[in-house]
Amino acid sequence: MGERPASNRATDFDVLIVGAGISGIGMAAHMKEKVPGHSFAIVERRKNLGGTWDLFRYPGIRSDSDMHTLGFDFEPWKHEKSIADAPAILDYLGTIADERDIRRHIRFGHKVISADWQNSDARWHVTLETPDGERKKLTANWLYLGSGYYDYDEPYDPGFDFGEFTGQVIHPQFWPEDLDYTGKNVVVIGSGATAVTIVPSMADKAAKVTMLQRTPTWMFSRPAKDGIANFLRKVLPEKTAYKITRWKNIKLQDVSFKRARTKPEKVKQFLHKRIMKIMGKDYDLAPFTPPYDPWDQRLCLVPDDDLFEAMKSGKAEVVTGRIKAFEKGGVRLEDESFLPADIVVTATGLKLAVAGKIKLSQEGEPVDLAQRFYYKGCMFSNLPNLAVVFGYLNASWTLRADINSDYVCRVLDLTKRMGVDIAVPTLPENHGLEEDDIFDFSSGYIQRSKHIMPKNAVSYPWRLNQEYVLDRKRMASDPVDDGILTFYRAGAEVTEPAKKMAPAE
Repeated sequence: MGERPASNRATDFDVLIVGAGISGIGMAAHMKEKVPGHSFAIVERRKNLGGTWDLFRYPGIRSDSDMHTLGFDFEPWKHEKSIADAPAILDYLGTIADERDIRRHIRFGHKVISADWQNSDARWHVTLETPDGERKKLTANWLYLGSGYYDYDEPYDPGFDFGEFTGQVIHPQFWPEDLDYTGKNVVVIGSGATAVTIVPSMADKAAKVTMLQRTPTWMFSRPAKDGIANFLRKVLPEKTAYKITRWKNIKLQDVSFKRARTKPEKVKQFLHKRIMKIMGKDYDLAPFTPPYDPWDQRLCLVPDDDLFEAMKSGKAEVVTGRIKAFEKGGVRLEDESFLPADIVVTATGLKLAVAGKIKLSQEGEPVDLAQRFYYKGCMFSNLPNLAVVFGYLNASWTLRADINSDYVCRVLDLTKRMGVDIAVPTLPENHGLEEDDIFDFSSGYIQRSKHIMPKNAVSYPWRLNQEYVLDRKRMASDPVDDGILTFYRAGAEVTEPAKKMAPAE
């Protein structure tokens, strides 16, 4: 079949990609390579591409996944460090956008407010807001949500009463550009990836940085440079070296996650041994001994032992305790100890959001994604032509972004060959699916947001899996036309699926 005729409206696209971060740039690159006949636009609410990596500006901001898996399957990571800082990641994304001619497709400063699916013309009718408050409308056959997983407007607020505290209070999501912390006492509240990054990064200039944690976190130290990756790059072609390193890291991640599930005590000993190697065999491991097993929450990465080195130098410390009150000059704990502070950093976590907080509707009826089941971790039950990226909790975000982008490109290709406009994962009302816990993780930010998350079934494909190796195989080898994903023409009733006009994959 020939290409779909171009619309006579400039605001009409085959695919509208929401977000110009890793997920959105990745989808655009996959489309350029795999379905070049389809038109697309990326809408990005911010002034720059990069998403998370452009938003967060706190000291030391870096990946907590290795860049051989946080990087895309189609673009080798060429930097020496595999644990990369935000500027290096932004450079990587910018290069992809420029080399693949993606940047001209991005409309910056465009925030999606709502999107209504209309069956009659098989289009999403999307309302956007520009920086000056103007409302714009455009339509697209497909909506691809690369809008991330957290609320850009507000972080999680644990409800602290800062009372008599007269110093500065800063949340990492809104870091001031001109913050001078030279010679000051800093208390960083939190024990997740953000706190673990900020503490050693501020310790060089600050008088002292204290990480105040309510509960310890399992820490995993590793070199920021991947020696094997850098060796392979010297002796093999770039793409081959990248492919081998990427697969090595995927397998290591998979094995270590499963080992933590089956032999948690062994993994605890292994993690503690690494800490004692740098801190000394007599070090009290209490600050790094959580009351839960490794991988019940995400492990925190400590590249090049930077947190432990800062602690050994006396410039940083980790304190476990509960806050009694914020007083003038510092923080009082329940055990009456006092932590002096000129600056308090509330690294207390993110507030999760679904679908970028876009108001989704179908024929004018509001869509509540918490009432829909995931389909292949990519689409939602009975919701046409909409795909989303929600990355792995136990592996790199980009691994899911890549397989979802590839999958949607295959769906786009098949619908074009069949001469249809609509693809919808069809789930009957009397489906009888057994529901599963969507996230088997005890992290606070996960538990707080379960009520807004889509449903998860016990059995595939109606679920969001946390097993990349298996997902990748299924997404690539299972037929797109699986009897669940149903195809229609514009205006057809959902009881009238299109007859096959092309061989199924």
